[in-house]
Amino acid sequence: MDEDKELLETMKLRILRSFRWREDVVVPLATELEITIEELEKIFMNHLDMSSLEALHSTFESARTNCLSEKLHSDLRLCWLCDVLRIITEEEANEIKVKLVKEIINGKDYEEVLKDGKKQILNFLQ
Repeated sequence: MDEDKELLETMKLRILRSFRWREDVVVPLATELEITIEELEKIFMNHLDMSSLEALHSTFESARTNCLSEKLHSDLRLCWLCDVLRIITEEEANEIKVKLVKEIINGKDYEEVLKDGKKQILNFLQ
């Protein structure tokens, strides 16, 4: 039984330590959480099965898009303009956010994108 557990742990570590997973997911998330890479690896190994570990990279990328969209929603005050006042439609807000998220993912500075987003909101409001 211990051999099976060790083999599973080895297999999980191989996934987590593969170059793309490590560079794109493990290192940035450990840094963000202010823990060591080893601590994050242990957390993932304790909470995720092999399939979830294999999908870690793609789920991280899709979550990144969602997180950026939510951050923009908040920073552009769309929670107020769209959700409360309803002077910007949900479709308009999504149109703005989708464009801006693509720009950020393509490397444009967040603050610059935020300024562009504010201009786009003003265009919808005028």
